[in-house]
Amino acid sequence: MAELINFNKARKRKAREQAKRQAAENRVRFGRTKAQKLHDAEVEAEAQRRLDGLRREPPAAAAAVDPSAQSSAEPDAEPRG
Repeated sequence: MAELINFNKARKRKAREQAKRQAAENRVRFGRTKAQKLHDAEVEAEAQRRLDGLRREPPAAAAAVDPSAQSSAEPDAEPRG
């Protein structure tokens, strides 16, 4: 005689197995150790420092230069009067 199967239990077992497979795949895709995350952060910080070092003007000097302050020292280009 055939083996009796409870469809609810079989469906739930299949869903649990699928969830385990998905969890294992996610661990491989997204799981990184703390050391790996720190290393990536250090590499990113070093790249940002190098990029900042290659700027023509430092960021603080660029903010200090105000175009309106330069135009007040120059004579007006518009004719008076």
